[in-house]
Amino acid sequence: MKSVSFVAVLSMVVVMLVVLSSEVRVAKAVTCNPTELSPCMAAITSSAPPSSTCCSKVREQRPCLCGYIKDPNLKQYVNSPNARKVVSTCGVSYPQC
Repeated sequence: MKSVSFVAVLSMVVVMLVVLSSEVRVAKAVTCNPTELSPCMAAITSSAPPSSTCCSKVREQRPCLCGYIKDPNLKQYVNSPNARKVVSTCGVSYPQC
């Protein structure tokens, strides 16, 4: 009986870890919103270096970059040489979409 209760307890621990880890991922989900990159506009439209706020937003919005690149209204900004420079300067790899 001890081995059965140990297996049951171990199973419950595994289930709890799965539930908790999935909640953490939900809490870290990114809402793709191109206006979040507005602190980067000066760096993207000129040769100004990106601010720390810009870099923070680029890292936050990294999962969204392919969607922005595929959007005809945003592509010219996100795919520009200056935008690539901003992404690189912020230490984020430019996505291959």
